[in-house]
Amino acid sequence: MVSSYKELVKKEEEVQQCLNEIGMEMNQSTIRRISEMAIERKVKGKALSEIVMGCIRQSELTSIDPTEAVGVLAAQSIGEPGTQMTMRTFHYAGVAEMNVTLGLPRLIEIVDARRLPKTPIMEVFLSPKYATKKDVAFKLAGKIESKSVAQIADIHTDITNLRIIVKPKKKLMREFDLGIDVIAARMKKNGRLKCKMEYEKDSIILQEEEVSFKKLYILEDKVRNLKVVGIPEITRAIVKKEGKEFRLFTEGSNLKRILEFEEVDGARTTTNSIHEIAEVLGIEAARNSIIHELFETLDGQGLQVDVRHLMLVSEVMTMEGMVRAIGRHGISGRKTSVLARAAFEITSAHLLGAGLTGECDELGGVAENIIVGQPISLGTGAISVTYNTSKGGGKK
Repeated sequence: MVSSYKELVKKEEEVQQCLNEIGMEMNQSTIRRISEMAIERKVKGKALSEIVMGCIRQSELTSIDPTEAVGVLAAQSIGEPGTQMTMRTFHYAGVAEMNVTLGLPRLIEIVDARRLPKTPIMEVFLSPKYATKKDVAFKLAGKIESKSVAQIADIHTDITNLRIIVKPKKKLMREFDLGIDVIAARMKKNGRLKCKMEYEKDSIILQEEEVSFKKLYILEDKVRNLKVVGIPEITRAIVKKEGKEFRLFTEGSNLKRILEFEEVDGARTTTNSIHEIAEVLGIEAARNSIIHELFETLDGQGLQVDVRHLMLVSEVMTMEGMVRAIGRHGISGRKTSVLARAAFEITSAHLLGAGLTGECDELGGVAENIIVGQPISLGTGAISVTYNTSKGGGKK
């Protein structure tokens, strides 16, 4: 794996050298893609230079004209295929035990910038040193998968003395390298327990100060579901072999905690929670994640949408340094035009509010000009041409 990375870096340097010779520039993602294809098809030397020149020519041909209505084109190009998407939930990556939201519900999740996805999942890659080691993968899965007190201990309610007895299972304590004091401390911290806690041989005794049957059963239910092992947000971790290396798929997501493990490859590990990526890795990583998630969601339904439309959406959602939704609570609700906001949602409230505060609409966008029935200031409407009918170009 390390040797393949070295080969990729070397090929990227060759592509960059070809660009320097012709005095042109290209974004890093395109250079990476050219390099990967060149390695796969064993392209080198003059052939590589010709491919780079071809990519430059193609890029110039596909560039847009000034004042092109890119927003309308992007909205139409994503919205129309969106009407053909399904509403179902599918099994993830061939793993029958895990479900993930795809299709139209997932598309809505992304553009609405939902803080918590309906089915949060992570794809955890192991670093090259551990990628082929099955035992390391399963051990890591055991470390990160959360387990409640009920899963690692026997819980009994002592009705006679009105107390709860928690007896950890010795085999599981050895497996997770836990002591009885550690389990007790985690129970107290995670559950914010204020009850009296004592040790009796290999058991933990819990007892309320003002005891009653009702309080005792409430306490038992609370203790039973307390998470004391692993990462609380991750309810399940499944190991799957892809090629020669092992990777983990998780139900639930906590990117920050996962990246703390030595065995994890932080460069490739991903989550489908865009807000989490923004908080841990930054806004540029969130922007790339939005592009990737949109593309994968549409591609998974067999719908082909040019990636540049998706790039435009992601740029608009992240240009202010935070992930904002496309809707009345985000981008559309922050438009300066009163008519544009009114045309999107809650028309009467926007018009009434604008009238009370004396807002002025400059009619600079597309929607507001269409509403009032005048040409939009894009494309042919962006310029004014006067034809002089006099001979010799003189004034008539």
